[in-house]
Parts: sequence; structure tokens; C-alpha cells
Amino acid sequence: MDTSKWELAETQNMTAMSFAVVGLVIVGVLIAAFVWGRRKKAREPGPPLPQEQPRLPADGPVRQVTEEREPDPVPQREGRLTPHELKGSGTVGSRPSPSQERQQRNEDSGGSFGSGGAGN
Repeated sequence: MDTSKWELAETQNMTAMSFAVVGLVIVGVLIAAFVWGRRKKAREPGPPLPQEQPRLPADGPVRQVTEEREPDPVPQREGRLTPHELKGSGTVGSRPSPSQERQQRNEDSGGSFGSGGAGN
């Protein structure tokens, strides 16, 4: 009696069952994640009430301040400066300029890095 056909059918049956079991596990994990997310969302506070919303200050909205500033001087010394030796932990500082007149830029310049020319 040839049993190879039965063994092949049994293997195919087990493969189909394993796919079904894996599919059911994935669906179960997705449902559990959805339920967990809904419970977590239900514990969050709701949106603020109208009386809890932020209000404008009494003197109106904050205005933009435009002023001319100049950079802080870099200390001159022999050799290289490290960031911790600079004021402000190495970040570039600035202060209000004594003259609040806008500096006129050169019309030949593009106002960007470099000359603003054709790039040669």
C-alpha cells in the first residue's frame, strides 16, 4: 500500500491549519490593541470648556518688536578659542545697537551668502 499520498495530504492540511491559527492570533492581537487604545483614550481628559480657553491679554495681542542688533565682540587671544570660553556657552550673542537706523545693504549683493552673483 502506498501511503505517500496520505503523508502529502496530511502535510498540506497542517500547513493550512497553521496559517489559520497564525491568522487568528494576528486578528486577536489587533482586537486587543484596539480595545487597549479605546480604554486609554477614555481615561484622557476631555477638551477644555469655553471658559477654560486662553484669552487675549487686556492690552491686546503681543506685537512684534523690530530693532537693530549688533553681535557681542569675540575675545581676541593667541590661539584657538573653545566654545566654553565664549559668552553664552558658545552661542552667538547680540545686544541692541546704539543706532537704531537700518543699515543699507549693498545693491550689488543678493543679500545671501557669497556675492549674489552668477556663482563663478
